[in-house]
Amino acid sequence: MSQRFCLMTIHAHPDDEASKGPGTVALYRSQGVHTVLVCATGGEEGDILNPEMDRPEVRENLGEVRMAELQRATELIGYNEVIMLGYRDSGMADSSANSHPDCFAAAPFEEAVAKLVGHIRRLRPQVMITYPDGRNDYNHPDHLAVHDTSVAAFHAAGNPDLYPEAGEAFTPSKLYFVSWPRRRMLAMHQAFLDLNLESPFDDERIERMQTPEPFTTSIHLGSHSLVRRHALRAHATQIDPNSPFWFGLPEEVEEKVHPYDDYLLAYSNVGEIVEGEDDLFAGIR
Repeated sequence: MSQRFCLMTIHAHPDDEASKGPGTVALYRSQGVHTVLVCATGGEEGDILNPEMDRPEVRENLGEVRMAELQRATELIGYNEVIMLGYRDSGMADSSANSHPDCFAAAPFEEAVAKLVGHIRRLRPQVMITYPDGRNDYNHPDHLAVHDTSVAAFHAAGNPDLYPEAGEAFTPSKLYFVSWPRRRMLAMHQAFLDLNLESPFDDERIERMQTPEPFTTSIHLGSHSLVRRHALRAHATQIDPNSPFWFGLPEEVEEKVHPYDDYLLAYSNVGEIVEGEDDLFAGIR
């Protein structure tokens, strides 16, 4: 590539990068794009969901364990660079962890935005990926803070009058929101039924999935469609290897069920927002 292309994803905790769009990152890394993960917290409040990892030495050092898991997962995905914003996991809404002075939810907003702006200006990503506003859905304090901080930093990075101490102004081209495609989950549910396996999706969840998630952009993952599966296994404390939701389908079936990652283009500085994109860098390269 004559121009250096960069993709930056912003996530809340270790393991979020493995469940939301890892195949996309692997795909663009294979094309020579510089791939960057910004992780807001260390995941210190995460539950240990794998019974085999629920041991005293793991519980006592959960932060360190999760950092090691993150390193392994990001190596499998293919991130070139991992940046920790340095905040503590805020825990679920209304938990005691929300009041910890070092947690992300308690961080001064301008401080968090300035940190992210500094990384944007240094790395100059044309494309950024973050979370949609989950206040009416998954209202985890750290996910909400990631959304708010990312949107503000995307708009501020190109303004030289804002955060001048954060480096030379740079305007990213696009900001996408991850979309957890309900069409993928419906396809998975049908695959379980076709194989005469018990589906992990109950009636209530299937009913909720009938309303599609909005998306503008669908990335065909090709040979990278199983990256999610392998990266999730690296997060041994957070992911039960016997989970039917994550691992209930045979690999050769999962690989073909829905080999796409879906995104909603929220803001664009390179043209109008249109549906039907198949490349995050459309209009840029």
